[in-house]
Amino acid sequence: MIEYKVVKETDNARILQLYRLAGWWEMDDNPAYLETVAGIISNTFCFVIAEQEGEILGMGRAISDGYSDAYIQDVTVDPIHRGKGIGKGIIRCLVGFLQEKKIQWIGLISEPGYERFYQSLGFDVMPSYTPFLLDQTKKENV
Repeated sequence: MIEYKVVKETDNARILQLYRLAGWWEMDDNPAYLETVAGIISNTFCFVIAEQEGEILGMGRAISDGYSDAYIQDVTVDPIHRGKGIGKGIIRCLVGFLQEKKIQWIGLISEPGYERFYQSLGFDVMPSYTPFLLDQTKKENV
């Protein structure tokens, strides 16, 4: 049985491994990464893990002010456990937590190819909106 938990601390090494399996984190051995992961978990409004028999299979998180808006991000499942509904369980846990907190606007930015996954959970594409990311390598930034 898979258990979905909202946590403020967990196995930082396993979470780092999940980030790396998703291709979202450097592969070098910088020991500061574990501290960064601990900070991400403890300071995120809602951090969810999917766990079975003590093994963390997946994760996801939501950042929010706690009153009006929330963004879901970093949803991933270990590749060997994909296709079992774990990602949907993580999203449902996140959305349930946010709705309990009376968050009215819940959004996310999907990687290409996952549109149907999120649409099956009630999310719609936001027409006329384009996500942006600050390029911090440019000197002419703010």
